[in-house]
Amino acid sequence: MKIAIIGAGKWGTALYHAYSQNNEVVISSRTTKEMENFVPMEEALKCEYLVMAIPAQYVRTWMEENFVDHGQNILVAAKGIETSTGAFLNEVYGAFVSKDRLAFISGPSFAAEVQQSLPTALKISSYNSDLAQTYADALPSFIKGYVSDDVIGAEVSGAYKNVIAIAGGVCDGLGLGNNARAALISRGLVEMTRFGEAFGAKTETFLSLGGAGDLFLTASSTLSRNYRVGLGLAKGKNMHDILEELGEVAEGVPTAKALHKISVEKEIYLPIAQEVYAMIEEGKDPAMSVKDLLS
Repeated sequence: MKIAIIGAGKWGTALYHAYSQNNEVVISSRTTKEMENFVPMEEALKCEYLVMAIPAQYVRTWMEENFVDHGQNILVAAKGIETSTGAFLNEVYGAFVSKDRLAFISGPSFAAEVQQSLPTALKISSYNSDLAQTYADALPSFIKGYVSDDVIGAEVSGAYKNVIAIAGGVCDGLGLGNNARAALISRGLVEMTRFGEAFGAKTETFLSLGGAGDLFLTASSTLSRNYRVGLGLAKGKNMHDILEELGEVAEGVPTAKALHKISVEKEIYLPIAQEVYAMIEEGKDPAMSVKDLLS
């Protein structure tokens, strides 16, 4: 396969490393990078198979300004919900290409470990089972690929776990202990499942790699950008300073805002996500958020 990775951040670069093992792969991004097989965007977009590692909040604008439809298939590597509209990424990309040409990658996978070729398991979800299998089969030997047709479940779990990861960082930053973190992650799984079911996702998806697997990993490690956001909040830092120190996109921040908007509109009970939103957007004291959750 000839594959183009669009987006040369940490995750895009890790996926470039992974897919390069058995395929002809090029990579491109908004700014030129000094790296092997980096090509101009026009050339990358002519590949039949694309892997889009563009942060969720920039996808619509990027597609409007850059995408040229050559009939390409797209594997979406970002995780998030569009804050301005509350749209899932399958809806955003679906405005530009047919949904049978879209697939979504999820599962517990820190970019740094994929870059080191450490054993990983990922799930490719698509309404087109053949496309999902094609992207899964192209993965290297150190990645076990599974396929699914539950696109909504994959999207919800991939986005929601980042919000719970912020709460996990707050929990550990406040020194609340292992019991508290286990309770938080468990209830976070219940909460994301409730949210996903409201949009037609399959319950079992949230007990799989993309759900529980990715949640447990992301909500308990400093390798997680969103977890580090929570640590910063627990230390009393403001969001501007936290994100500046991070120097990377933390998708859980805008996703918390999107979840708040959706939960109000659709009256879905999301207590953890609401507290994360209050800490991020309203400057609520993390200790008070914990107290309110316990009550």
